[in-house]
Amino acid sequence: MGCTVVWKPAATAAYSNYLLFKLLEEAGLPPGVINFVPGSATQISERLLGDRHLGGIHFTGSTEVFQTLWQQVSTNLKSYADYPRLVGETGGKDFILAHASADVDVLATALVRGAFEYQGQKCSAASRAYVPESIWPKVRDRVLALLAEVHVGDPTDFRNFMGAVIDKKAFDKIKQYIDAARSDPKVKILFGGDCDESDGYFVPPTLLQAQDPHYRTMCEEIFGPVLSVYAYPDRQWRETLELVDGTSPYALTGAVIGQDRAALNEASAALRYAAGNFYLNDKPTGAVVGQQPFGGARASGTNDKAGSLLNLIRWTSARTIKENFVPPRDPWYPFMAES
Repeated sequence: MGCTVVWKPAATAAYSNYLLFKLLEEAGLPPGVINFVPGSATQISERLLGDRHLGGIHFTGSTEVFQTLWQQVSTNLKSYADYPRLVGETGGKDFILAHASADVDVLATALVRGAFEYQGQKCSAASRAYVPESIWPKVRDRVLALLAEVHVGDPTDFRNFMGAVIDKKAFDKIKQYIDAARSDPKVKILFGGDCDESDGYFVPPTLLQAQDPHYRTMCEEIFGPVLSVYAYPDRQWRETLELVDGTSPYALTGAVIGQDRAALNEASAALRYAAGNFYLNDKPTGAVVGQQPFGGARASGTNDKAGSLLNLIRWTSARTIKENFVPPRDPWYPFMAES
């Protein structure tokens, strides 16, 4: 693309990022095109954001940090040679919405995979779900049966479905939400909830049923293996569409499960701005680079669709060239000779 890059990895992912960087070098990446710089986020950001030749920022992380970066760039705007391009993929409060026509097995699988793979520590992971009251008992029992078979442990043992969460900070935050739910009459813990840090930061898959669709675990990003479900009256399908759209400031991923094509079409229209990556009859995770570009809008980012041509275009500077093969020889236009 003709530009150079400073790669600043997250502190908790520095080693895996470094190994990937070395793979790129072994594959033939020329030195200096990508510059791997782990270290203090504050120090590195101050140095880069203060450079006259900053071309842009491609950020993945929290909404708060991205907003801070945007503010810092705007403060330095007059000192830059160009207007920096800002691309961000940030937080999410991703949803699964079921219609009464949903296949129970399909829905239960989407809930378990969508919420608990990678310990729920994916920006796209399902963390809130809306299930019609008519099918909720069957869905609940099926999900509980699946969760009873989920093994949590060493990720090098491929029989384990989940491992530990990434660090103590994440463990403590997730545990606080679970502990608060345990003592709140507006929510029930249907499965899990017993966190254990004696041999790693292990949080079991935790299923909550909220009586109030605005309970905090239905609204706030937790970033862990906690799924909150609200069972809505079947007759309130349209109201639930509005509820899903308006509950969260985020708009990263979302899924609708159902066999009624009219309902799927209605949901697709009503939730047009609720998810940058929208899924029908599938979990809201697992976008494949090069096949399904990924991004989110609203508080989830700039929705520039990483993994596609749409994103690459953001880093180009278009240049238009005109060459005239029959240039005019005087400045007068024909209409000027008319009386």
